[in-house]
Amino acid sequence: MPREIIFLVEEAEEGGFVAHALGEAIFTEGETWEELKEMVRDAVRCHFGEAAPPIIRLHFVRQEVLTP
Repeated sequence: MPREIIFLVEEAEEGGFVAHALGEAIFTEGETWEELKEMVRDAVRCHFGEAAPPIIRLHFVRQEVLTP
């Protein structure tokens, strides 16, 4: 059983947030930050069942392109 699972979170182009787990086939999304957190918890429970990791980390990634 993994001790923790890490999700990369990005803003969705159409609004809201998308998250995918590193090393696992888990993907989810939410319209708000609070909804995303609940969706991530639910996706982890569904994927792992009783063996779900006790720690879930969310790493928010924001990309910006700057021009000179």
